[in-house]
Amino acid sequence: MNVNTGIKQALILAIGIIVLGFFVDSGLKSLAGKDRKVVVKGLAEKEVEADKVTWPILSKELGDDLPELYQKINATTNKIRKFLIANGVKDNEIIVNAPVVIDLNAERYGANQQPYRYNITSIITVTSKNVNLVRSIISRQGDLLKQGVAIVDGGYENPVKYEYVAFRQLKPKMMQEAIENAKVTAEQFAKNSDSKIDKIMNADQGQFSIEDRDSNTPYIKKVRVVTTVTYSLKD
Repeated sequence: MNVNTGIKQALILAIGIIVLGFFVDSGLKSLAGKDRKVVVKGLAEKEVEADKVTWPILSKELGDDLPELYQKINATTNKIRKFLIANGVKDNEIIVNAPVVIDLNAERYGANQQPYRYNITSIITVTSKNVNLVRSIISRQGDLLKQGVAIVDGGYENPVKYEYVAFRQLKPKMMQEAIENAKVTAEQFAKNSDSKIDKIMNADQGQFSIEDRDSNTPYIKKVRVVTTVTYSLKD
């Protein structure tokens, strides 16, 4: 091997080492850059009025003569229907369910010393998007007492139910707000670490929840969305 050949080989080897070092350095920086990220949560909340109400109206009759009880419950049902329609509820918003009859003498765990044999219950269900109207009628249901109609409390099995079904229209705007709030948090974190946020690496579609604002106003709903966003960081 002559001197020129040796010099050329040494030069090629040196260049190769320099190039390899460049790629190794770039790879390490790239790998380190990938680990530089921040995961933050963004929250958006809004209070809205319910846009759908379901009101079960229960009435009961007690007695021993079943045919007579059916006549009474049918008369009560008709009075309730007329009351609802007279106060603005539409006919197609009223559903009359079949009466439920309980033979108290046939109860397995009863003492069979009931003053009446039959307990018959009728449920009329009002489902409407006119929440304010229905709420006003609920507050005036005592007017039925003047007609001899007693409304029974539905209890936990048949409560008045308020819903907000138009939340899908709010979803895009609330998602945007939640992401903007997440960005503010990420920017503050980056500032504290002498960095800047770069691109969004990952973001979920957000977790939506709709709850009553409080137990006294179930017709006011609190819509809430929480989204998780991952940002990359840069110097």
